[in-house]
This record gives sequence, structure tokens and C-alpha cells, in this order.
Amino acid sequence: MRDMIDLDRYPLDQSGSPAWLALVAQAKADLARDGMFNLEGFLRPLVTAEAAESLAPVFDREAFVHARKHNIYFRKSIPELTPDHPALHEVETINRTLCADQIAGNTILRLYEWEPFAAFLAATMDKPALYTMDDRLACVNVMDYATGQGLNWHFDRSEFTTTLLLQAPDAGGLFEYRSDLRTSDNPNYDGVAKLLRGEDPELKAITLSPGTLNVFRGKNTAHRVTPVEGPTDRIIAVFSYYERPGVKFTPEEQKGFYGRVG
Repeated sequence: MRDMIDLDRYPLDQSGSPAWLALVAQAKADLARDGMFNLEGFLRPLVTAEAAESLAPVFDREAFVHARKHNIYFRKSIPELTPDHPALHEVETINRTLCADQIAGNTILRLYEWEPFAAFLAATMDKPALYTMDDRLACVNVMDYATGQGLNWHFDRSEFTTTLLLQAPDAGGLFEYRSDLRTSDNPNYDGVAKLLRGEDPELKAITLSPGTLNVFRGKNTAHRVTPVEGPTDRIIAVFSYYERPGVKFTPEEQKGFYGRVG
């Protein structure tokens, strides 16, 4: 993996070593403080550029155009809310998506399946272990956002989300987030409505550079990617791990996110 990852800076291959423990400790501290951690330059520049370049023709041939209106929950209704509640205000997401079965042999699949990567992520999250999915549609996705396209407000289904930016746009494409907007005990619907109205003073935004690994608490952190501006697309890989083996999306979920069942 040394040809792909800067293992001198990020020694994922040295589990339990002082350098590995220091990296895990720093990541955990960042998670506690910011709700995320970033490893800039995690993927080597040439590898990052080649991965993005190799995906371009696949996007043109095979990508599913994910264009849908949705609320922040990706649910048609919330039992305790009336249909016109402002927390259920619909937004629009548009992007092109590739699934793992469409990018066989790509560098990012090699990374996803590398056991020390999952072990490192588990350690940063205080999990005994993390497992790859048995779902070749959902386990790794690559999203492409062209001019005017973005990923709108939502909460993730999983506690943590792991992404790797492969190509940055000329402008736009900001990652905006509001940490801990809700908890397992408090859905904070009024706070959600406030965020959607653009009135939350705790909203933050970051711009990631290509090759950066980003891990954040997405289940209770509302987040979005603002519309891309300019001719250069934003391309990002999303890795999905779970605390138990054998996880697969339902056929209905696969159809909704990828336009097909696999």
C-alpha cells in the first residue's frame, strides 16, 4: 500500500506502534472536538489524480444520475410531525453515482478491502472491529458533482462516514455541516428547521483538498455539499463499514439510491 498511501506520515500498517497510537489519539481528539478528523495528503497526489482520471469514462458510460427531492431524513414522513412542518422541507440532490461493481480494479477498492484501513478506522471510533459490506452496490460509491450539482442537507444512516476526495472543483462544492444537531434522545426538530432556513450560527464549512481522508459523525450531524461552480467536477469516494459482517441494503434502498438492484 505504500505506493498509494503516505505511510510515513500515516502509519496504518504499524498497528500498535507508538506512531500508530499517536495518530489514533489525534484522530480521536479531533473527533471529540470537531465531530470529524481529516488526514490531508493521505492518498498520494499521483495516485489521486490517476484514480479520478480513470473514473471519468466510467461516469460517462455507466453512472446513475441521482436526482431526487427529499427531506433531511430521506423519509416520506415522520410520525410526530405534520407534513407541512418546516423540518420536513424538501431539498434537491443531483449527482452521478458509481458503485463498487462498476469500478473493479480501481485503487479505492483496494484501499477499502485493506484490513489495516478498517482496523485503524475502528480504533479511532472506539469500535472492536469494522467490517466491509457484502453489498457490491453500497459498499463503495463514487460521486461526481458537475456545475450546479450538489448533495443537499441530510443525516447519515451510519454513525460515522468515511470519504476520500479524489478531485476538487474550481469553486463551490463546500462541505457544510452542523455538528450534533440532534441526539438519540432529542430529534431537535426546531433546530433542524432553523438550519434549513439558514439561521443556525453554529453552521461550519470546510474545503477539502484532493487525497484527503475525511471521517465524521454523520448520524447526528446534518451536512451537505454546496453546488459546484466551474468546469471541474467534484469527485469523492464514500466507504461504508459496519460493526457486524454481512450487511446489505434492501432491494428498495438499492433501487432508490442506485436505480437498480444487485
